Amino acid sequence: MAHTPASAASPAASLQDIVSHAKEYGFVFPSSEIYDGLAAVYDYGPAGVELKNNLKRLWWQAMTQLHPNIVGIDAAIFMHPFTWKASGHVDSFSDPLIDNKDSKKRYRADVLLEEKAAEYENAGDAARAAALLAEMGRLLMESNFDGVRQLIIDEKIVCPISKTANWTDVRQFNLMYSTQMSATSGEDDAALYLRPETAQGIFVNFLNVQKTARQKVPFGIAQIGKAFRNEIVARQFIFRMREFEQMEMQYFIRPGTEMKWYAYWKETRKKWHEALGTPAEKLRYHDHDKLAHYANAAVDIEFEFPFGFKEIEGIHSRTDFDLSQHQALSKKKQQYFDNDTDPATGKPFGNYVPYVVETSVGADRLFLATLCNAYRTEPDPDGKEPRVWLALHPAVAPVKAAILPLVRKDGLPEVGQRIFDELKYDFNLVYEDRDSIGKRYTRQDLIGTPFCIAIDHQTFEDQTVTIRHRDARTQERVAISALRGLLAEATSARRVLERL
Repeated sequence: MAHTPASAASPAASLQDIVSHAKEYGFVFPSSEIYDGLAAVYDYGPAGVELKNNLKRLWWQAMTQLHPNIVGIDAAIFMHPFTWKASGHVDSFSDPLIDNKDSKKRYRADVLLEEKAAEYENAGDAARAAALLAEMGRLLMESNFDGVRQLIIDEKIVCPISKTANWTDVRQFNLMYSTQMSATSGEDDAALYLRPETAQGIFVNFLNVQKTARQKVPFGIAQIGKAFRNEIVARQFIFRMREFEQMEMQYFIRPGTEMKWYAYWKETRKKWHEALGTPAEKLRYHDHDKLAHYANAAVDIEFEFPFGFKEIEGIHSRTDFDLSQHQALSKKKQQYFDNDTDPATGKPFGNYVPYVVETSVGADRLFLATLCNAYRTEPDPDGKEPRVWLALHPAVAPVKAAILPLVRKDGLPEVGQRIFDELKYDFNLVYEDRDSIGKRYTRQDLIGTPFCIAIDHQTFEDQTVTIRHRDARTQERVAISALRGLLAEATSARRVLERL
């Protein structure tokens, strides 16, 4: 039962199609919906939590199991406030904010310009798009916010609500949420922040991990965890949220080798997305026009969402910025002693602060990209409602198989329950015996279940069942005794990881 990816030739789904499907079939719900929701905050439902966990598990396996020199940690969300001073977040973790005076709506100035550049590119004027992004990058690097405002005006960008260009000045807006450690205000003046990224938990534990895991440079530290950003404009469903989950790996390397490892991880990470079943034509690289304060090279892996190509993963060469900053502020050395021989001198490399190449995936963005990529529709030949299903790779599908007795009598439910009980320790399954078999197949298609196992009267005769394959809707007869092996082979993480 090897998985053959389904054709992606069905009509492209709109974002609204995806949002509606996600809610109706238990993938994603608006948070606190009974109180009219909380803007840009979402909850994952029964199908969604399984899919997200499967994606995270595959990322973790690809990082830590396939690379013996990459280990994991789980750092706390709360960190000493000096952490964010050293990292630069207190002083420079901000976005350029602009308001329209007529609509009173707030926007990110850089996003307005990026959307204008996308219009040029979609119209076939790639040179004009590139020139606009380059000019925006230059102005932002110089912190020339008057120039950014003027660029918005010169490009005739108007508020989509008021249709006017009556803009305020551009100003910086810090994205970190702050709180306090003490229960009573005033007991401790130091601000405590909800972490805006997971990377710093790795950096402050660099030497702890290196020593206890007995790692030599180059080596990596991986982490999956929640982060929080007070976004100016949070929109496009779960693409941009105020509470989100990151999957990050920091790879510690010898200074001077960063471009080699940057190229390696850039290629390796794109291969991982393709191994999940994402077509190569739906992925592309986008080099940063404006580098972060810590980086000397940065690229995004972008996926073609219904609203255009947008970032799902970033690869950054962070130099030695983070470890050096923590060393300077904490007064504790963050150096590694490298006893390998330098070919140029014939002596050990000695002590140095390692450079870092980072890979950072947004788990929620990856989840959304996976849903968008898997969503399929095809017209019904009898003119009924079109067929809709999720062509999820079996390794990430929320439910691996559905156990479906043909009828609720004649001992078929009992056989189905026995099969369920035998397989439930190895696979996430559902058992269902209500409604017609056709309706049950449809329900499983809608959540992406790759296999449906039907028990019928022939089962009593030869101890076989019918397996129905989701994408092709073909059926085959197999022995009950063969089910565990067939499902294990088809849904194994190896089916993804062996392609890397």
